[in-house]
Amino acid sequence: MVSKELVLTNAQGFHMRPASVFATAMGKYSCDVTIKFNGNQYNAKSLLNIIAACIKCGSDIEIVCDGADENEALAEATQLIESGLGE
Repeated sequence: MVSKELVLTNAQGFHMRPASVFATAMGKYSCDVTIKFNGNQYNAKSLLNIIAACIKCGSDIEIVCDGADENEALAEATQLIESGLGE
């Protein structure tokens, strides 16, 4: 298991489009990918779970990857979030 704490920096937070980009990207990995936010855990491969989390700009989140390709998944998750999810 690997994890990393990040700050969501895109201005609109995890709304529909960036949440879709993130869930689609994480869906190609076989490992479990979880977003920890405000004491809760959300499946990062589920668009609805990400949107339900209501993660706003400036929020501290933790990405946790557990499985065979966990390092690759965490690297891509980090890159996506640090780049503002394309916004």
